[in-house]
Amino acid sequence: MYCGDKLYYAIRKTYPTSAGNHSASKHIGKIYMSIKSTIAAVAASPFLFAGAAFAGPYVNVETNASLTGSDYTGAATDVHIGYEGTVGSAGYYVQGGPVVLATDGVDGTKTQFSGKAGLGAPVSEALDLYGEISFLTAEGDTDNGYGAKVGAKFKF
Repeated sequence: MYCGDKLYYAIRKTYPTSAGNHSASKHIGKIYMSIKSTIAAVAASPFLFAGAAFAGPYVNVETNASLTGSDYTGAATDVHIGYEGTVGSAGYYVQGGPVVLATDGVDGTKTQFSGKAGLGAPVSEALDLYGEISFLTAEGDTDNGYGAKVGAKFKF
């Protein structure tokens, strides 16, 4: 028995009706069908908006925490504004904004600027390739930080 049947029996127990085609019996059936229809509509609703891929501006807030073994060392929280789109079958994005750095054992936080840009493209139905470059500004005599990653995603 699934949840809908349990709800139907709970309604029938709360509002008992005589057997047959009486008006109270009809209303219980309508309530049951209405609840099932509502559940089905809510379950299907994400697929109504899953059409074309969105291209345009976005906000990305992300926290990356660092640990060495089980020792917490700090966190970086990006608050980025970005833009994403497609060119042919390839997707791209570029984003940047402040990053709040919190180091374990240090009172307060520091705010720097960071950004990243990436590109991904399908090579076949089973293989996608992607890459990303990133940077983080630094204060004083410290050098800015840079990063790069490339990867492949295999689908089964």
